[in-house]
Formats: sequence, structure tokens, C-alpha cells
Amino acid sequence: MHIGLRPVLAVTVALVALSVVTGRSADPTYSAIQLQLADLLIAEERFPEALEAFTRAKEGATGPQLFRARRGMVLSMLRLARFADARVEADAALAEAPDDPEAIAMYGDTLWAAGLFDEAEQIFLDVLARDPSVARGHHGRGKSLMSLNKLEAALEAAQRALALSPRDGEFHHTVGTIYKRMHRYEEAAVAFGNYVNLLPNKDQSQRAAWSRAQIRFLRSLGRRVPFDMEPDVAEQLHTVPFRLVQDKIIVKASVNGHREIDFVVDTGAEQTVVSREVAAESNVRPVVYTLSAGVGEVGLRGLQLGWIDSIEIGSLKMDNVPCLIKNPPLTGIPRREVESFSPLAAGFSLTVDYERSQLTFGRRIPQDRADFVLPLRQHRLVTVRGTVNDQDVSFVVDTGGEVISISSQTASTLNRRPVVRHLPLRVYGSSGWDPDAFLLPGIDLMFNTIAFPNYPVVVLNLQAPSALLGFQVGGTIGHNFLSRYRVAIDLEQSVVRLQDIS
Repeated sequence: MHIGLRPVLAVTVALVALSVVTGRSADPTYSAIQLQLADLLIAEERFPEALEAFTRAKEGATGPQLFRARRGMVLSMLRLARFADARVEADAALAEAPDDPEAIAMYGDTLWAAGLFDEAEQIFLDVLARDPSVARGHHGRGKSLMSLNKLEAALEAAQRALALSPRDGEFHHTVGTIYKRMHRYEEAAVAFGNYVNLLPNKDQSQRAAWSRAQIRFLRSLGRRVPFDMEPDVAEQLHTVPFRLVQDKIIVKASVNGHREIDFVVDTGAEQTVVSREVAAESNVRPVVYTLSAGVGEVGLRGLQLGWIDSIEIGSLKMDNVPCLIKNPPLTGIPRREVESFSPLAAGFSLTVDYERSQLTFGRRIPQDRADFVLPLRQHRLVTVRGTVNDQDVSFVVDTGGEVISISSQTASTLNRRPVVRHLPLRVYGSSGWDPDAFLLPGIDLMFNTIAFPNYPVVVLNLQAPSALLGFQVGGTIGHNFLSRYRVAIDLEQSVVRLQDIS
């Protein structure tokens, strides 16, 4: 009789657990057993239980065992999107071994997960200056370069990490992500396939299942070119009028040659999005299911991923555009889910002129005068640095949003005035209603030299988007902030330029 990996592994875990219960003691042998148990649990992606085992392993551990336990705890916490806790554990490991390049690199990984990209980049550079053979230093450097849209250099750094540690699945995944950003889909599919093959429980792993779906989607394009445009169209600037509806930028677009419909210009989305109704009407065929996340109690959503054969917005005609299809749709929200388009997802920079109601986008945009310049990072979404009561966090630049918000995680860590009244709000997002949303007054915000003293912010549960993105989203800046300026999001220069129009 054939016995699969999962039953065998479960029996092994049970036997190890039994031996631990009957033979517990604060000595290196106990720590070794707990580490073995934790590794087996990690293989089954049972991260909460693995975290408990790694925690127990610290009792009576030798120096190497203690570092191994802390490293396992950091990995488990990052997988569980417990980014702040991971940073605390990595900080403890660094305090115990301040000159250990592996400990320094691990701390850099947790800074990255906290959304502190500049600090993480400096850590990775410091690690490599100490020891160029540290694979995680090159890997972190590759992610940093990718977030600055320096894709060739990012690929070189990530492949250097792979050369040093070819069996690290995360490195293969990062290489695949860079290839995908470069629109080299077959090479991305190969890298994602390598990632799946290195997962310890690939036959039952949920991560493996989602990655296989991504591979099928990438290969479904065949020999066609993603985001395909005629050369003159690709190099020109496209300017279209827009109208504001409930603080959202609305442009007209045609999908697969059908009638023009309204699209929200949404820089807080990773993909073009269409509703189930528009997909059916325009013959946008789904290929696979994928994971999406947004504000709302649903959190992570399984949605369809398909290809738009062609989309036209003003003078832009672009073929083979990946899109999310909102199927199954949300229920119980006041309005149907709308279509959205982010030029950033297609690799375009953009300028939003709120004064003239014009949107301009292209691969390169003019470097016009700016009153304020905010450095940006594009780690799946575009973020800028801000401070909330002097605490540094990363904010998603979200033209599809209406307000300045902070995450509930950010709010929970603030030093606030003694009496703070929470005002409950009715807020819904792309994942439904957020039952815990509230208005928090008296917050001091700063973006470069732009100050919002004693300002009321909306507090939202952004844990699901943070988990999917792989870093703690500190908040979002939407229409209330952006509409004060002529906003240029320049991917080539990695900056957001703001020209005051008030």
C-alpha cells in the first residue's frame, strides 16, 4: 500500500513530540529534539506549531542551537506576517552576535518586512562589505534594486545569491519575480518552477499550489508579448481627460474593442481589474485563480486571473494585458465592484493634474518643477516614507483611495496622548466591510517637509494586504492628500514629485 509523505511526516512528528513530553529538560539534548520537531513542522507549513517548538528549543540551548532557534522563529514569524515580532527576535540574535554576517542579514530581512526599505538596503550593503559570500546579503540587495526599478542590476544580485545558495527556494522566487517585472515570462515560469520543487511539502503545500497556478498563467500567453504596443505608441506620452467621482479618478477605456466604460485610475492595485459582468461582456477569459487582498473582513480573496486581448485608453492601445476578474464577486456592499487600471502595473510613470483634470502617462515623463520630492519604492505597490507620531512607516500611494489611513498595526504601536477617543466608521474596500475601522484624531503626520499636525486618520485592518505583499503596510495616502498637488509618480527616477496647486 502506498503511503504519502504527509502521513509519514505526521507520525514522525507525533513520535518526536512524545519523546519531548516524557524527557523534557533544559539541556542541549532537549533543544536538539525541539529543533528537529520544529524543522518537521516547518516542512508541513505548520508555522504556529513550529514557532512554539523553536521557542522551547531556546531553553538550555548552546550558542549555535540558540541562533538556529532564533532563525527558525524569524522565518515562522515572517510566514505568519508577524513582522514586528520577527524584528524583535532578529534584534536579539544580532545583540548576541553583532559581528555575525548571517545575524546581520537576518536583521536586514526583518527591517525589509517592516517596510523600512532604506535601512534594510544599508544593512545588506554592510553585510556584503564584511563578507561578500553571504547569500542573503546579495538577495536583499537584489530586492532593493528591484524596488528602485533597476531590474538588470537586481537580476544580477539575485542570481549571485542563487549561485551561493542554489537550494534556497526564496531566492528562486525572487529571480522569478524580477523576470516577471521584466516581462520575460518563460524565464519567470522556470524560476517559479524551481521554487516549487524546493518546497519541502510541495505536493500538499498551498504556496506550491498558488505558484503552479502562476506558472500556468505565465505560460498561457504562449509566444505573445505581454503589454504589447506599437513602437511609436510605447514611446509616446498619453494624455487623457478624467473626471472625479466620489474622490476617484475616472477615465474611459475600451476592452477588447467593446464599448467604452468607466475605469478608476488606481495606483493601489497591482493589476488591471474588471468585474465579472464586464469580463463576460468583453470576452475576457479566465485562466487560473490567484490570491488578492485588500481592506475588508474577507482579507485574502481567491479571484480569477485572465488576459485582456486589447485595451484602449485615449491614444494608448495595448495588447495582452493581465487582469484580475472579480469573480466570485463580493456581496453585501453598497455598490458593485468597479473596473480599475493602474498605469504603474504596465510599467508606465504617470502625472495626475488635478487642476486641469488630466492624466498623463508613459514610459518616461517630463521632470517638471516640484515643491516636494518623495523617494519611492515599488515593491509590488508604490510606497513612500512617512512618519506617524515620529514613527517611520511606508505608505502606499493610492489614487483609488479617498483618505489618509494608517494600519491598525501602526496605530497599536503609537505613543499617543493620554485620552484618545476612537470613532467607529463604516468602511468597505476590495475585500468587503472592515468591521474594526475607526477614526483616530490627534495624529501627527509628516511626509518629507509636508506636515499634518493633530490630524484625524482612518485606521484600517491592512494585515491581509501586508501578508500578501510581504511587508508591513503602514498606511495609505489617497485623494485627500494627493489632490492638493500636481502628482508625478516617476518610476524611472524612483520619486514622487508634488507641485502645490492650492
